[in-house]
Amino acid sequence: MLAILRIVEDTMVDGPGMRTAIYAAGCTHHCPGCHNPQSWDIRAGEKMTTEDILRPILADPFADVTFTGGDPMMQPEGFTELARAIRERSRKTIWCYTGYTYEALLTMPAQRELMQHIDVLVDGPFVQSLRDEQLRFRGSSNQRLIDVQRSLDAGEVILWE
Repeated sequence: MLAILRIVEDTMVDGPGMRTAIYAAGCTHHCPGCHNPQSWDIRAGEKMTTEDILRPILADPFADVTFTGGDPMMQPEGFTELARAIRERSRKTIWCYTGYTYEALLTMPAQRELMQHIDVLVDGPFVQSLRDEQLRFRGSSNQRLIDVQRSLDAGEVILWE
């Protein structure tokens, strides 16, 4: 079961093209200036099964998927199960937003397992003093768009372009 704030269909702001965004409840980063502070409390989310979440994802054959929140990496086992199910049933790309850095996630076994199923990771906390509205798909200049599979294979961060 995952604690989910909401599912937003047909969004174009959480990655390229049309996407279904899954908003996780729960975040302990508490970034000043966060655009979604209501997501911090995991109890604010509705408990949903993988199958519940898959319905709107699979209903749109053209939309890819974004895990956001909150921080999906705070529910790694549930999001790993969801990502595996998406991979088994579709060819959708999966993006994931997190306040952790890629390097920190590599040291966390459950989160590293989730990254095995992610195409692009938008990493790092939102830093209000580094806010830049000109950046694509992120809020502050410290955040990176990481090609996860190429990075895991190479043993170093490779940015998505």
